[in-house]
Amino acid sequence: MKKHLILLLFSTFFILNSVAQDNQTIIQNIVAEAEQNSQTQQLAFELIDLIGPRLVGTPGMEKAADWAVAKFNSWGITAEKQNFGTWRGWERGITHIDLIEPRVRTLAGMQLAWSAPTPKKGITAEVVILPENIKDSIDFARWLPSVKGKFVMVSMLPYSGRPEYNWKEFATEESFKKFKQETDTLSKLWNAMMRKTGYTTATLDKALESAGAVGIIQSYWSRGFGANKIFGARAKNIPTIDLLLEDYGLVYRLAKNGKKPVIRLMAESKELGEVPTFNTIATIPGGEKADEYVMLSAHFDSWDGSGGATDNASGVITMMEVVRILKKY
Repeated sequence: MKKHLILLLFSTFFILNSVAQDNQTIIQNIVAEAEQNSQTQQLAFELIDLIGPRLVGTPGMEKAADWAVAKFNSWGITAEKQNFGTWRGWERGITHIDLIEPRVRTLAGMQLAWSAPTPKKGITAEVVILPENIKDSIDFARWLPSVKGKFVMVSMLPYSGRPEYNWKEFATEESFKKFKQETDTLSKLWNAMMRKTGYTTATLDKALESAGAVGIIQSYWSRGFGANKIFGARAKNIPTIDLLLEDYGLVYRLAKNGKKPVIRLMAESKELGEVPTFNTIATIPGGEKADEYVMLSAHFDSWDGSGGATDNASGVITMMEVVRILKKY
């Protein structure tokens, strides 16, 4: 009896030791693959640079999903697109913006997502700013008809284009204090002016459109060097564009000082109607616990102002790399 017990304990120890060694080997292989044969840089290039933005309802989103399915399949992993409804279809085209008067300069900017296009020959018109000395909503209503046939700038021009952290690092204590005071004062004055119009940032563009404006110009500065946030247009039938801060400031100051700046805008885009929307699902079937699930996920869509690198291609490619390595080992 004792001999059988000893043999059984020995056999159990041998099996557990073998399993531990196998698991350790798998872990070592996973670490080596991640460190020595990482595919994240190539995945990032293909998704962010080659395919680009993934706005829901755009051809870019569908192209990206097809790419992901093909990539999973190339690793021996079953993947598919699963439809869950429809969304507004839209396709971005070329945006070109030029200052025509009082001097010529090509401006850096782009149309917002779901923006209406310009006519084929573009739109050439004067640019005006919102009245800074407005008294109340009645006063603003009297001003509204003056926007007919014009572009209207709807964003506050910041006191400085340098981010606060840059001021703090390089300015004198006195200059930084002044910067903070001026910035705070400017924001309070702008917010007070907006309240007096009787509109909000969510409703103003539509009011300007109804009054006959030919386009909306904004600058949604991220408070970082050279970076704006490009989201969705609120006007329905006129184009909405975002100018980078430096060029927005140039045109804004010209308008504020009575120089009547004129810009020419060429903006191409297409409405595609209701289009299918979908999730992209890849599956590695389980073995011993086939009825249990481990889920990895990342949101695949992005805004279309850039390649969506941090929101959220970084999460997507990390997830895909994890799945690739798990499948391999």
